[in-house]
Amino acid sequence: MIKIVCVGKMKDKALVSLASEYTKRISPFSKVEILEVKDESNIHAEREAESERIKDIEAERVLAKLRGTDLVVLLDLHGRMWNSEDFARRLGDWQQKSGQRGGDLVFVIAGSLGPGASLTARADERWKLSDLTFTHLLTRVLILEQIYRGFMILNGRTYHK
Repeated sequence: MIKIVCVGKMKDKALVSLASEYTKRISPFSKVEILEVKDESNIHAEREAESERIKDIEAERVLAKLRGTDLVVLLDLHGRMWNSEDFARRLGDWQQKSGQRGGDLVFVIAGSLGPGASLTARADERWKLSDLTFTHLLTRVLILEQIYRGFMILNGRTYHK
């Protein structure tokens, strides 16, 4: 199973619709579950101590959704980027490894301030989606699209062309 753990709720109906469409497209290859955890208000996040406190709280909420056997891929600005074919190979490897562990493959989208240190430490992989900046809601859709694209590549289908 693939899980996507997200800090914050999906509120945009158009993006909800797109996320649902990609979840449906992925379903022949894997079950997908999207879990949302509450985000913290960050009106005073310009203060470094407050920013760290918020990241730590959100990280604990995410960590509560993870099992020790899960393979965790954290979306992170300091992670590695891959092209579509390399990502597809990694997706296949991650699925196999998570199955061997008896866990799920879990993608994590941290809050708007980034991941807390405990969440970064828990990650098995850190994935930088792009050098561009996206909203967290759009990131969710982009991850689902990339997972779908990865499965299409792994199965020799032409969607990715």
